[in-house]
Amino acid sequence: MSDRPMYHEGMRALQDAFDSRRVADRLEQVTLRRAFDDGHRKLIARQSHFFLATADADGWPDCSFKGGAPGFVRVVDDRTLAFPGYDGNGMFRSLGNLRVNPRVGMLFIDFEAQRRLRVNGTANLHLDDPLRAEYPGAQLIVRVTAEAIFPNCPRYIPRLQLLEPSPYVPRKGYEPPVPAWKQWPEIRDTLPADDPARGGAAPDRPE
Repeated sequence: MSDRPMYHEGMRALQDAFDSRRVADRLEQVTLRRAFDDGHRKLIARQSHFFLATADADGWPDCSFKGGAPGFVRVVDDRTLAFPGYDGNGMFRSLGNLRVNPRVGMLFIDFEAQRRLRVNGTANLHLDDPLRAEYPGAQLIVRVTAEAIFPNCPRYIPRLQLLEPSPYVPRKGYEPPVPAWKQWPEIRDTLPADDPARGGAAPDRPE
């Protein structure tokens, strides 16, 4: 388990400038966890998305939206999360970053309940993970070892309601539609050989 402090000098300087060092220390005492509790597990299990922060070997950051069916992120033990890597745009910016810098930040926001949870830790990619068979359409599995688990103040979270899930989320016995961008003439011939979009009709470009 990491003994890395919760706050570095940059954070401390701003805490001191705004007289918030005491409340920051108390929040660390009462909210920071190194293992998932039942509340964390329930919140994560309800989510159909999260935001993933990564950085490359030089520290340049990247932030990505990751979506799936509710429960696609699993708490597999007291300190480990797992989630699938689905087909995307082929850039592999987030997952590629994890190959050179395993540090990761995950932000879960429940817009209906107006709650959020942050998980910071280290990640590993697994092409042959046994969990992959449980996620139709998964290219690989990402496992994250949590180092810091803590909520954030929810006051600025808008209350939103899910109207419908994404039709592109893979599931057993279902073939998701082909994204329109994959059928653009300037893209289609660059797709992987086994991508079904290679043989489809090219739609009009969006305005």
